[in-house]
Amino acid sequence: MTAGSMPTLTQIVRQLDQFYPPALAQEWDAVGLVAGSPQARISKVAFAVDPVRQAVEEAIDWGADLLVVHHPLLLKAVHSVAATTYKGAIVHRLITSGCALYTAHTNCDSAQGGSADALAEAIGMRNLAPLIPTTEPGRDPTREGLGRIGELSAPMTLGSLASHVGRVLPPTEHGVRIAGDTDALVSKVALVPGSGDSCFEAAREAKADVFLTADLRHHPASEARERAEFDGRGRPYLLDVSHSASEWHWLASAARRLEQVASEHHVRVETLVIEAVADPWTARIA
Repeated sequence: MTAGSMPTLTQIVRQLDQFYPPALAQEWDAVGLVAGSPQARISKVAFAVDPVRQAVEEAIDWGADLLVVHHPLLLKAVHSVAATTYKGAIVHRLITSGCALYTAHTNCDSAQGGSADALAEAIGMRNLAPLIPTTEPGRDPTREGLGRIGELSAPMTLGSLASHVGRVLPPTEHGVRIAGDTDALVSKVALVPGSGDSCFEAAREAKADVFLTADLRHHPASEARERAEFDGRGRPYLLDVSHSASEWHWLASAARRLEQVASEHHVRVETLVIEAVADPWTARIA
């Protein structure tokens, strides 16, 4: 950014890429600038987990020049962005309103200060380290990588931890699902924001008492619990939360970091955290 002037989209993107290096993204992912003129001037930046219509409209109504999202709008290949499709309609709405779109997804999950750190800090964990350190050349595996492993500030029961997580996360119909003895004392927690059932083995090897993630499927979760019981420890216990809710705390963290850098360059960038959680479930019958 240039001191005293309104930053361009290119400058903002360059800063976001420093926060969440694209090199940390998974091969299958689609991150970075999705729409927007590189030389456009940016004064208002909105942050949302999902590029859904509600988030887009809230950003535009606020006057955002840029919407930063976690989940990609165009993750899978498309052959048209005509406004007759729902994704095309979102692209057209953004462009005609002068609002750019930027995605920080799996690179944000692995980056220092990204979604995993934000969730761990919201829960109150300390002594954090990556659950699966990065192997990307030139990156720091002690600070970057998928998920986080760390300690609670004080031991608590699994049930109390689940209740605490439920209070920390934004409310959803999904809530917090528990697999394990709710009266067991726990202190070491592994977590992966978003879908993390591919990381069961890493949580087990790290000797976590609890593995917190989202989108847990029946067979992987059942097998993980069976193995934990067979090993004699019964751990890690499982906490399953809403996918979008598990990544929501990153928004405020990203907004603060961008405002701080802008302030250091003596420019003013306003930010907005879009609070709506785009969890698709609207009701639940127990």
